[in-house]
Amino acid sequence: MMRRLALTAVASLAALSAAAPAATAASGPLPLPLSLPLLQDDAGTRLTVVVAGSGNPEADGRYELECGPAGGTHPVAAQACERLGQLEGEGTDPFAPVSRDAMCTQQYGGEATARVTGTWHGRHVDATFRRTNGCEIARWNGLRPVLPNVR
Repeated sequence: MMRRLALTAVASLAALSAAAPAATAASGPLPLPLSLPLLQDDAGTRLTVVVAGSGNPEADGRYELECGPAGGTHPVAAQACERLGQLEGEGTDPFAPVSRDAMCTQQYGGEATARVTGTWHGRHVDATFRRTNGCEIARWNGLRPVLPNVR
């Protein structure tokens, strides 16, 4: 949708530019057009995901994830980008920490840890994930498949 909006803006600018010569003669030169960062669509999503201690050698490691278009070394980049898009559409910040006031079950989800750094829709991200209680497990699971499925 952002790309369509940007293309509409560019088309409008082109139409206005065609009418500019007549207007310029009467009122002087027109200002330079503003840059359109919307043309980059989702280029503002570029993340590094580092997973350790999952007990699964295929899940542990360092992955690069780029969205718009999906790419990088992440094993399921397209699905991960799709999930991030869903969370954005829901107005959810998947990188926000669990609230200090949250009441969490005292269950242990294992040794797995993950750190996600980079940018998400142009916003700086530096988030750590653990599976130390029910809230942290739910937070991890809510970000799958950006983070691997661990047991």
